[in-house]
Amino acid sequence: MTERRRRPNRPSKARPPQRKANPRPVDVDPVRLVAVETLRAVRERDAYANLALPPLLQQRRISGRDAALATELTYGACRAQGLLDAVIGECSTRPLSEMDPKLLDALRVGVYQILRTRIPAHAAVASTVDIVRFENGSKLSGFANAVLRRAAEKDEQQWVEQIAPDRAEDPVGHLAMKHAHPKWIAQAFADALGLDELEDALAADDTRPAVHLTARPGEISADELAAITGGDPAPYSPYGVRLEAGAGDPGDLEPVQEGFAVVQDEGSQLVSLAVTKPEISGSDLRWLDLCAGPGGKAGLLGALVTLDGGTLDAVEQAPHRADLVRKATEGLSVTVHTADGRSPGLEPGFDRVLVDAPCTGLGALRRRPEARWRRQPGDVGELTKLQRELLISAIELTRPGGIVGYVVCSPHLPETEGVVADVVRRTGVTQLDAREHFPDVPDLGDGPGVQLWPHKHGTDAMFCALFRV
Repeated sequence: MTERRRRPNRPSKARPPQRKANPRPVDVDPVRLVAVETLRAVRERDAYANLALPPLLQQRRISGRDAALATELTYGACRAQGLLDAVIGECSTRPLSEMDPKLLDALRVGVYQILRTRIPAHAAVASTVDIVRFENGSKLSGFANAVLRRAAEKDEQQWVEQIAPDRAEDPVGHLAMKHAHPKWIAQAFADALGLDELEDALAADDTRPAVHLTARPGEISADELAAITGGDPAPYSPYGVRLEAGAGDPGDLEPVQEGFAVVQDEGSQLVSLAVTKPEISGSDLRWLDLCAGPGGKAGLLGALVTLDGGTLDAVEQAPHRADLVRKATEGLSVTVHTADGRSPGLEPGFDRVLVDAPCTGLGALRRRPEARWRRQPGDVGELTKLQRELLISAIELTRPGGIVGYVVCSPHLPETEGVVADVVRRTGVTQLDAREHFPDVPDLGDGPGVQLWPHKHGTDAMFCALFRV
């Protein structure tokens, strides 16, 4: 038998080594990418969305309707983060704590589109997967695709029913999840309002607010400003104008650029004006803004006192914010001091003093969408201590018979009624009924302090207490 010849040890018909194909170019939507990148700046650098987004829009030359969409996706995803994270957690095979942070930013923007916009689900999924593939590679893009498709299986109401606490057993927790608020903030609102109005307050807080402008007294009237900008005169402030939400960048408006008007919530206007209204005997030409940065209230008070021949001293501890106050009050009889309001080194004897104290900012969550997830209950104790010290300093700087206004942009009772009651007990000052100095503003409660609300007044949730020294 013929011996079979052995063949050399070589692969039979081996395929030649394959080169890795170049990855398919990803057609990333620049509008959605900007929204994701802004969320990343908020997460990584503690940036404010309203400050981080505009430069990105300018760099990428995104304007008009595209800029409006980028703004909606950015602010909306920041605002709804807690709800979005809960849905993503339900749709994911891994906990959020183990998820790539860049991937999570993209998923938040994607799920927001699915649940809270009219963008078709398939478009939201595809555009988000493209961003994940562009930033993280194809491995994570498949995971993102699976999560987003699961999220699209239910609408927002169905997800809330699945993941929120039972409304009958935990009404505050249920409404907090439904309207994308941390439970402790929803509880703070419930303590101030009661359960009957809680859902209305949270729902108003979960919507994009209108833009409010202040017409500088002595330069332009509210009616003239409304005619120029296409807005409407504000219902309560004689210097206010309201523009529709999404009306574009108010900084581009000619009156704002020329210094005849500033962007300022109508609630901020009303609490500033309230300090000017109680009658006092004798001199009324020396005013003080004790916590003036960034300068909105100082600009309004400075314009009013300048028209009457008086002066305003404005105190701000942070140098960069003091510079903003100088810019906001340029051309007015205002002197800016970079100092701590608790010991500013000023000569006592002021006729009127405004204390717009640092606070949790729970009253302006509509305008600072990321703030609700940044604040913690433990922040409150240090803030209320500071608020008491600033209010006592203001009282000591005010002449007998003069007026002090205490203002915080928060409805949280420890920051409002708690601080006021403590300072009245310590100093013996007389608290006035502030409701009398908010003319034509309805539904101001039992007094003597005034608490404004988005769902009642269309303003930020500003609190104001007035005292006579």
